[in-house]
Amino acid sequence: MKKIGLFVTGSLTLILLNFSVAYSQQNQKKVDLNAGADFYSSYLFRGTRYGKGPSVQPSVKMTAGGLTAGVWGSFDVNGYTETDPYILYCMPFGLSLGFTDYHYPGLDVFDISKTTGSHAVEFNSSFTKWGLTLSANYVFNKAGGAGSCGSDIYLQAGYQKGRFNVFAGAGNGWYTHDNEFDLCNVGFGVTKSIEITDKFSVPVNGQVIVNPDRKQAYMVVGFSF
Repeated sequence: MKKIGLFVTGSLTLILLNFSVAYSQQNQKKVDLNAGADFYSSYLFRGTRYGKGPSVQPSVKMTAGGLTAGVWGSFDVNGYTETDPYILYCMPFGLSLGFTDYHYPGLDVFDISKTTGSHAVEFNSSFTKWGLTLSANYVFNKAGGAGSCGSDIYLQAGYQKGRFNVFAGAGNGWYTHDNEFDLCNVGFGVTKSIEITDKFSVPVNGQVIVNPDRKQAYMVVGFSF
């Protein structure tokens, strides 16, 4: 199983690297490398809180035209860890397609079994126009360590106007307590930029989130560098 996992991981890495380089050369786009970090009072993902307490969420990414490949993570003061490689292609008319590998570093990185697997692989799609965003996501595999059931679906609609945004999402599997499709992520958020100096400002955002399925309500605030 470890050999299979190593082969799959290595193959996917080579495919992504080759595709990224070929895309960049074909379109003569500059390749940009960026790193950043977000700091949040809690880590909430699609209506569910993961870990406890404040979390730091670092990211490293490479962009070439509409193509982005990178790794995003979340780590809190109580030991929760998550590291998610992803690839995303954004089209000029507002459609985005990609894949995310949700991985939990406390588990065996090469374990891809159904019972204890540490990777949940998801297809991501979204379309944005006139401030409205519609997204659909589908997890392909069952992974006991990652908690995915296989065929997990999450759908969300959101609207942003200036600094204000509202959203509503529903899902099954990962997202609901009985695995049945239900509303699980409803809320609103506000963003603001705080000027530190004339040339440096910090984006701050806050959200109020209600999960009707789990009968829970949350408030979270964070800022980015």
